[in-house]
Amino acid sequence: MVMVSDALKEAWDKAEKQIDAGGSSLDDALITLRDAWTKLGDDADHANTWKLVGDAKQAIGSREPVNRKMLREAKKAYENALKKDGKHRDARRASNALQGKMDGLGIRSSSLPKLIDDGTPTIVGMVAILVVGMLLLTSIKYMPEIKNALGLVSESSEDWDATLVIELNPIAAPKAVESFKNHADHGRYDGIAFHRIIDGFMVQGGDIECATQPLGSAECSAGTGGYSAIWYGQGLETDITTWSMPDEFDCTESPEGSGQWMGTCHVPGALSMANSGPNTGGSQFYLVDKDSTPSHLNGKHTVFGMATDDSTYLGSSVGGIELIDMLSESPTDDGDKPLTPPYIHSIDIDGDIARMHLIMP
Repeated sequence: MVMVSDALKEAWDKAEKQIDAGGSSLDDALITLRDAWTKLGDDADHANTWKLVGDAKQAIGSREPVNRKMLREAKKAYENALKKDGKHRDARRASNALQGKMDGLGIRSSSLPKLIDDGTPTIVGMVAILVVGMLLLTSIKYMPEIKNALGLVSESSEDWDATLVIELNPIAAPKAVESFKNHADHGRYDGIAFHRIIDGFMVQGGDIECATQPLGSAECSAGTGGYSAIWYGQGLETDITTWSMPDEFDCTESPEGSGQWMGTCHVPGALSMANSGPNTGGSQFYLVDKDSTPSHLNGKHTVFGMATDDSTYLGSSVGGIELIDMLSESPTDDGDKPLTPPYIHSIDIDGDIARMHLIMP
């Protein structure tokens, strides 16, 4: 039997009391367990540690509104506990109870349809097997075309709920696109929340200096920071946090007084650079919501991309504008701050196509 150190036992006892206390103490419980892992290393990789992680995350995820992502993480924690000790009764009971709760809420443990049930392929699984077989045969000759068609967005991952596909426009806004790609390639957008949401208008995020994740502990106010990834002569060259980019407007009204616009303008699905005045673009951006045509932003904010109809939600195809509309429906407080913010898991860049993987509340 593996001996458990007194330090680890003390961490368990402390975390258990914090979980029982509920409220903000639930976040403290996770911090307690993380600290134990940092101090004790592999010794903390114990079934009981994982069980307590699951308890804390289940309690957090069960708050209103329910956080589906957090409940999935709790289920994984219980599964990890059972991998460490298959006879851990408390972990088994908690896992089964959580599965029942998730079933009742219509939340799958995976974002994919079940392919196999009790060792037997489901109808979806049989169709998948047939499709995969056909693709394998076809790929011998047409693999490049298949890759382009599928986009290889790794939707088999359980790590995100949706993928917003955006076609970037380097011709209209080369600097904004270059900076956005650089931030994405270096993972600076990973875990960053959409901190300002106005339904029927826009969804704003990208503050790489202040993330507000569901379990984030940032002490700043999201929406106050962010900087250009490239130095364009604005700000101190030796201090990246001061860098900003010049405006790149490509939208004009023509003919005069017609109300029609030409070029890259603010329309539903547009990706535009947020700023605090002329030539102050940084990392923050916003997505224009469905049925919104904010022409008053034309000539004030750089539009540098457009959502496409190749987006997905829970493994199913969905229009990009529809997905943005889902984001815009997140409940907010009186200051337009989401109560449970959706956030970016990661962004993959392929040429001028950006695949923004999202965690939805």
